Amino acid sequence: MRIEYRLLPDCERKEPPAPGAELGFGQLRTDHMFLMNYSDGGWHSPRIVPYGPLELQPGAMCLHYGQTFFEGIKAFKHADGEIYCFRADKNAERMNHSAEILCMPAIPEDMQLEAIHRLLDVDRRWCPSEPQSSMYIRPFMFATQDSLGVKPSKEYLYCVMLSPSGAYYKGGFSHAIRLLVTRKYHRAVSGGTGTAKAGGNYGASLRPQEYAKSFGADQVLYLSADNGAIEEVGTMNHYHVLKDGAFIIPDFGDSILRSVTSLSVLELAALGKARARQEVIRVDKFLDDVASGEIIEAGGFGTAAVVSPVGEYVFEDGRTLTVGNGGVGEHSRRLYEMYAAMQTGDLPAPDGWLRQVKHY
Repeated sequence: MRIEYRLLPDCERKEPPAPGAELGFGQLRTDHMFLMNYSDGGWHSPRIVPYGPLELQPGAMCLHYGQTFFEGIKAFKHADGEIYCFRADKNAERMNHSAEILCMPAIPEDMQLEAIHRLLDVDRRWCPSEPQSSMYIRPFMFATQDSLGVKPSKEYLYCVMLSPSGAYYKGGFSHAIRLLVTRKYHRAVSGGTGTAKAGGNYGASLRPQEYAKSFGADQVLYLSADNGAIEEVGTMNHYHVLKDGAFIIPDFGDSILRSVTSLSVLELAALGKARARQEVIRVDKFLDDVASGEIIEAGGFGTAAVVSPVGEYVFEDGRTLTVGNGGVGEHSRRLYEMYAAMQTGDLPAPDGWLRQVKHY
């Protein structure tokens, strides 16, 4: 892929945050972004340009019919000073799955990975190295054709932007979150867009999330459409831990987004490095097992926070249900520390999970 570079002169480039500075999550931007257009049946004009506003017609179909989706990937600076992407190939694969669901064009995975690596190379000085920090990578695609007919667009823009980030939740991994168990809202249903990382799925989650906050919870624990089984949390897959230390993840149906972190945990289990399996989890039994102590830990898996321990489940009638001691369990901590050490190069990762960003 021949990429055009339109880079800022050194005198116009911003200064990255100083070591130890508070980064937040997803708030900062680097100097550049990657763009590529789709029209006349093909991708063209790949370029790295200064980060800034995008030109868009008011009739762009993404604004009216929701043809847009995104991914979330992380890269890490290792002790050797080099930057490594973590499992970006799995995100590229899921990107094309989302495209298929939303009737949008696929992007060859090698093109996606090259775009990400070249942008990281251009802005490598922005990659942080503090504990629990990373370069968060946000690839996304949206429809740009100026048309008001309800049909798939014929034109698209693919963009990659970078955000030096700290922990997703304030307090990082040591903070156990609270989830609202409700039958009032559902994230997705069978036959819909639940397995796509579609913008509309997240737009629809905002009202339930605000509802959860009104009960003092951080997010919603979504149930199946019949309210019988646990599906996932708004920004991550759910898990729980049994007394024997096994992690249980809900079976993936066509209404659950397949978290790359969940898939990685299952792969680690197949390699003998963790204990994890998938099951259909009936919500009533789950709550009974939490109350009885059969379930000793719970939480969520996702790229942004990696592992998010859940300390308490909240109900609309004012009841609460504490998991274990309400804090971060030893099994969740051990898994998080192992996974994070693989990301940062402090422990060997399975073959292919880390890819060094070349100096182009």
